[in-house]
Amino acid sequence: MRTQVGIVGAGPAGLLLSHLLALRGVESVVVETRSREYCEARQRAGVLESGSVQVLREAGLAERLDRQGLEHGGIYLQFAGERRHIDFRELTGRTVTVYAQTEVVKDLIAARVAAGAAIEFGISDTEVDAVTSDQPVLRYTGADGVRRAVTCDAIAGCDGFHGICRDAIPVGLRTVWETGYPYAWLGILADVPPSTDELIYAHHPAGFALHSLRSPQLSRLYLQVPPEEDIAAWPDDRIWAELQRRFALPGWQLTEGPVLEKGITPMRSFVSSPMRHGRLFLAGDAAHIVPPTGAKGLNLALADVTVLAAALTSLVRDGRGELADAYSDACLHRVWRATHFSWWMTTMLHATPGAGSMEAQLQLSQLRYVTSSPAAATSLAENYVGYRPAAPSG
Repeated sequence: MRTQVGIVGAGPAGLLLSHLLALRGVESVVVETRSREYCEARQRAGVLESGSVQVLREAGLAERLDRQGLEHGGIYLQFAGERRHIDFRELTGRTVTVYAQTEVVKDLIAARVAAGAAIEFGISDTEVDAVTSDQPVLRYTGADGVRRAVTCDAIAGCDGFHGICRDAIPVGLRTVWETGYPYAWLGILADVPPSTDELIYAHHPAGFALHSLRSPQLSRLYLQVPPEEDIAAWPDDRIWAELQRRFALPGWQLTEGPVLEKGITPMRSFVSSPMRHGRLFLAGDAAHIVPPTGAKGLNLALADVTVLAAALTSLVRDGRGELADAYSDACLHRVWRATHFSWWMTTMLHATPGAGSMEAQLQLSQLRYVTSSPAAATSLAENYVGYRPAAPSG
């Protein structure tokens, strides 16, 4: 088999890359270890930056997004018995849109299938080889049990944190920065209309809580718990009782409903550099992970492949390597900004186990500053809606 770009992973990064390349006349093959049904059902992030919405619209992928997405002009920060609003429209002139990653993936798969794209689900034993040559090879076993080898002009590793592509870069050439957090999120999807018009980030002595949305009928809510917590220790009644406690505010009521899904997600920050080795390019979670507090993971993945699509088109179609050479630095400059913002939001809002009253007072001081200083509020707002730092010089 022969193609121009082999893409490992059919998450939002890999699927959008395949679509953007096709719009530029570049062929690709997408392979994914999970089934199509699994990819279209797994619950992930649900907040799209203004730039991400623009990319999807310009790519002709926003028909359902424009009908079903919930545009939000800000967020609420709750602490010390108060709830204060950060107005994105007023501070930046931009907004975010709540539209679940699950729905983005459905839209992308539908578009690629309709275009007759080469996508194989349920594959196994994936390998990438000869990535420093002009003809790297993607090998895998199809769902039919047949071993395949695809010769490519370039390979895109969009296969997530646990994928195989990052490990194809020799350890001696990789630098990794990583930190874990002493807490996790217990998340639920509830069959109940949201009790808020915009996301509520709640700082509480018992731990952080987040009220998010999925649709006018579905709510997504989160609780800070220890990373080793057992989900079996959290029956629905206990979850709702703790949510009620952490969101409690005079004159406001959290409406409860049936819990459709629940699970616990550990939190980490992770960056691997470089994001390019020879003709192998990493994108999305294969190269970086951020805690979900800043709503950056999905948006970083979409931003990566927007840059990568232009770089690969120039490389494999036009024979020009300048954009490919600049790809890693261009992406990492943005990745580090988002990594810092996500860390900052996380450490400001979560109760740190074992911390004393001094740290708690410093967190409250920061929250008061962010919600009372126009400069501090603007900094939060422009990062949340999608800050794009200038490319590094030199």
